Amino acid sequence: MRVRTLVSFFALALVGLIVTVSCTPSPSATTSNAGTSAAASAPVRMGFSAWPGWIPWQIAQDEKLFEANNVTVDLKWFDGYLDSIKALTAGQLDANTQTLNDTISSVAAGSDQVIVLVNDNSTGNDKIIVSEGINQIADLKGKRVAAEEGTVDHFLLLLGMKKEGLTQADIDFQPLETGAAAAAFAAGQLDAVAVFAPFTTQALKRPGSKELFSSKDFPGAVPDHLVVTRQLINERPQDVQGLVNSWFATLDFINSNRDKAYEALAKRANVSVDEYKDYDSGTKIFTIEENLKAFAPGQTPTSLFYSAQQINQFLVESGLAKEAPDISKLFDDQFVKAYAAKAGKT
Repeated sequence: MRVRTLVSFFALALVGLIVTVSCTPSPSATTSNAGTSAAASAPVRMGFSAWPGWIPWQIAQDEKLFEANNVTVDLKWFDGYLDSIKALTAGQLDANTQTLNDTISSVAAGSDQVIVLVNDNSTGNDKIIVSEGINQIADLKGKRVAAEEGTVDHFLLLLGMKKEGLTQADIDFQPLETGAAAAAFAAGQLDAVAVFAPFTTQALKRPGSKELFSSKDFPGAVPDHLVVTRQLINERPQDVQGLVNSWFATLDFINSNRDKAYEALAKRANVSVDEYKDYDSGTKIFTIEENLKAFAPGQTPTSLFYSAQQINQFLVESGLAKEAPDISKLFDDQFVKAYAAKAGKT
């Protein structure tokens, strides 16, 4: 399942809506030569993993929507989300589904990656779940609380605690892998746990357990994206456009074929249709209009660049990063803009 890491390789963490600042590829980089022609004929190696905002890519493959949008894709499923991040960084993938924080972490570690699409924002699928008797964030003080260290849910835990004037030093923090943390909490070995769907279901099986707060309480804090290498943009921009176009074609297919789509999505997630619908309700899939708005400059959390700046500040203040990474070349909105223009939605 998806391990939504906040720090992929080093001690860098980050979360927020996505950010805006378009980087236009050099025209000379798209001119053809023997090597570029060979690259253009190869499939785009794309990774994805278990998260409701990313599983729809399975439908793009099943319904041949990639082909319909003139892009050949070798779609690779990863049981471990962290493995997909490593594969992109190692050059084994051309594109991957990742959170904003993981992408920035990878860039800080030297990888040249670009966010080209907003898939979704988590609106409740990341939760802090507590045992009976814990009714407010202040009650976490001195309690045994687990999260996978460096994950988005670890960040969400710290974010909620900061709101109430608490830090990690105020709790008995237990760094456990997400699945192990959910199991330990369900077994009564912990007082609270920070997990994401579907591990939330496992944790909530404990009698008397309940949600203390979730990503729903921090709008825009957990965004998810399509990330590509800068090399793919420079050498094969038409394939990047094909990926973006395929995503919106997938959303159209889901809207027109709800029952068939939910069956396919639940099968890929290895859960029941009803369970998948529960997870789906905790994920806000972004429309083309919401993509355009997210990439636009602004001074509120609806602007991705603004949100990322706020996140950078939090990273430094919390000690998760020594200095804020440079995000000025991380975001490219040209592909969502091109789709919007073609669809008449500018």
